[in-house]
Amino acid sequence: MAEYKSKHGIVSRPPYELYMSFADMRNFLRFLPADKQEGVTADYDTLKASVQGFPIGVKITERTPYSRIILWDDGAPFHFTAEFHFDAAASDAYKTEFYIILNAELNLMMKMMLGSKLQQALDKVVDSLVDVSEGRMPEGFDPKQFGM
Repeated sequence: MAEYKSKHGIVSRPPYELYMSFADMRNFLRFLPADKQEGVTADYDTLKASVQGFPIGVKITERTPYSRIILWDDGAPFHFTAEFHFDAAASDAYKTEFYIILNAELNLMMKMMLGSKLQQALDKVVDSLVDVSEGRMPEGFDPKQFGM
């Protein structure tokens, strides 16, 4: 199993607040542009979608209040788990040190094709959360897609 660790970022929100936004999978729907929501379903524990013709689903299998959430694949082309960590920042209890650990069972071909892209995607999620928490728009963000 291949392991990918995101960079650590300091998010300008307390751990409980950031944790709660990730604890309910329905929250992720509001971050999708309207034209991308077709075929995406979510309930409290699961999120299912089709990405480039591949069905992908995730399910929260563990919640450790305010510190960690673990997701497992739930109908994906390969097995994976993702751990979201929400640690109180050493410098400020009202900020969160956030990072992601992804474990994926990838064959050699998929590892070569996806490995660096997975790492970049994890780091981009962290960077985007940090940017949004500090009032900056993430790179590539188009506020018009959200009616802003």
